[in-house]
Amino acid sequence: MQKYIDVAKSVLQQNLYVRKDEQVLIVTDSELLDIAEIFQAAGTELGNETVLMEMATRSKSGEEPPRIVSEAMRSADVVFCITKHSLTHTKARKEAAKGGSRIATMPGLTLDMLEEGAITADYSEVERLTAKYCEILGNGEQVEIRKGNDKLFFTIKGRKAIPSTGVFREKGESGNLPSGESYIAPLEDSANGTITIDGSISGIGVLNEPVTLHVENGKLAAASGEKGKQLLELLGDGEGRTIAEFGIGTNKKARLTGNVLEDEKVFGTVHIAFGSNKSFGGQTEAGVHIDCVIKEPIVFIDGERIV
Repeated sequence: MQKYIDVAKSVLQQNLYVRKDEQVLIVTDSELLDIAEIFQAAGTELGNETVLMEMATRSKSGEEPPRIVSEAMRSADVVFCITKHSLTHTKARKEAAKGGSRIATMPGLTLDMLEEGAITADYSEVERLTAKYCEILGNGEQVEIRKGNDKLFFTIKGRKAIPSTGVFREKGESGNLPSGESYIAPLEDSANGTITIDGSISGIGVLNEPVTLHVENGKLAAASGEKGKQLLELLGDGEGRTIAEFGIGTNKKARLTGNVLEDEKVFGTVHIAFGSNKSFGGQTEAGVHIDCVIKEPIVFIDGERIV
């Protein structure tokens, strides 16, 4: 167990830059309590006041935590969200970051992920690649994703590209950990076309057969197969089906494991998401955010091939 605590201590020091006088909050649920306790022990060993809060497991990614947890997140200097479902795209995370908390969201974290994969990356390289793709996204307008005979088109004009490097030095910085992606919120009604998802879907896992998505005027209109049916059920019938995110993986150590925390960071993949995006520059609050990972796509931005 001490080897995992040592890894967690390294994360606190090398990724969150925790200082001696800072208070650390660990938000967790019954599903990941054992791993959260590792981070609590790491903070304590480093001499920081470290508090663990366990809440009921959320039903899906993007669902808000209880008010008492949201308030605690705003009060802490450093927050780790080690939960089954992601708190990344919640108002609680956004408001805590706005107040100055540094936040690492680690949905679905496993012991295996503390030993190898994305968390072992050269994060200076991750920062460099992430900045490169953020510059491209930030200056871009029209996106085209090709996969086989499928094509999906959407607009990102006027939207801000977000770097997720897994390194949080300053007040208010937040994102996934392990990390490595550049992402942006497409204009909500701009997406049209068909795209095949052949990597993984958050909440569903690695796909044993591809799922074909059909998008009309920004809304997911249809999804093939049993996994497609599950995706539609997760998103619901309302705003959850609105396109929310386009992201590019920038972590060369990340693996496709079925855990979207790592899957969407794999270098050479991109992902699209549906549901909430107001927390990073969009307009949708849907109470759900589901990512869909595409392996080895061809991506054009304003006619120039970038992936």
